[in-house]
Amino acid sequence: MAGPVQINIPSTIINGAGACDEAASQAVRIGLKRVLVVSDPFLVGQGLPGRIVDQCRQAGIEAQVYGGVTPEPTDVNVEEGLALLRENGCDGVIAVGGGSSIDAGKGIAVMAANDGPLSEYAGYHRIPRPGIPLFAIPTTAGTGSEMTRVTVITDTRRNVKMMMLDAHLLPTAAFVDYTLTLSMPRPLTANVGVDTLTHGIEAYVSRKAGTMTDALALSCVDLVGRHLVQAWRHPGDHEARKGMMEAASLGGMAFANSSVCLVHGMSRPLGAVFHLPHGLSNSVLLPAVTRFSVSAAPERYATVARKLGWAGAEDDTSTACERLVDGLRELNETVEIPGLRDCGISKEALTDALDKMAGDALASGSPQNNPRVPTADEIKALYLEAY
Repeated sequence: MAGPVQINIPSTIINGAGACDEAASQAVRIGLKRVLVVSDPFLVGQGLPGRIVDQCRQAGIEAQVYGGVTPEPTDVNVEEGLALLRENGCDGVIAVGGGSSIDAGKGIAVMAANDGPLSEYAGYHRIPRPGIPLFAIPTTAGTGSEMTRVTVITDTRRNVKMMMLDAHLLPTAAFVDYTLTLSMPRPLTANVGVDTLTHGIEAYVSRKAGTMTDALALSCVDLVGRHLVQAWRHPGDHEARKGMMEAASLGGMAFANSSVCLVHGMSRPLGAVFHLPHGLSNSVLLPAVTRFSVSAAPERYATVARKLGWAGAEDDTSTACERLVDGLRELNETVEIPGLRDCGISKEALTDALDKMAGDALASGSPQNNPRVPTADEIKALYLEAY
């Protein structure tokens, strides 16, 4: 028998249309006086962080905006946000945006209560003290970061994406408001949608999967199968957007409490070296990595195929696995996920980076949770296959 499993999810989850408007009242409920709203330049221009600031001020809470988060958040983002937080005496953080803003918000919230540098805390369970309260308001149905004890921050000095997993990174409250995703452009809907599917699949096939995470992971996969293509084709479809937003949150809960596997292990170095968005780098790799992995957990992958509606109960395990691999390739084609060759990466540049990326992937620990654990040479071959 395996030992006990630790499950961490936010203590408060508010789900549905208008959920984001509950953040100020929840901040009052836990006694916050001054908050830092963390977001990115695009959303600041769109006005959502300003709306949160206004709601906080109306509730008697002072609020400031740090709007400098970059698409792949860096230690510099965390340091800038932390300086503003200290300058204004903030006692809480509200992160508004995609996974990048939420990941940066996690870094700022824990560094407000821990001595630096942030790089000391890379890895598993290394953050000594809990941070200040963090609220997460996702605007993309993708990373599930609002539900996780995980953050990924780029160390600009070493050009490495640092993965940190610690219960102290978990948001105090998550506000899952699908209406914030209605304006997402098609390419982003595709990238973060297949990213969500990756979370569900990897959480389910991981060597660390368990009964509770299985239920979350399969619910995520089921919702993606029913809603992703519809949300991509018809961006204003409320039911599809709601389904994908809930899938993203369920996927986040699942992978943060089992683990991600080889796709994520390979995705982080790819993003760090070539500056691809996280969702896109996962999406590009998913078909090749699944083909590589199915032989080591065929029953699990067959279950995924059936949940997606790509195989029926009458199909044997082998057939279902084949349909899953084919289906993932077809899904990427349907929602126009580009191959690596279409992402502005030359074959020569990819080849030159293979040794570093394979080494960084293995060092992250995620590939060791994969059903089939790869060698460095097999990882290099998979990068080339995805090209």
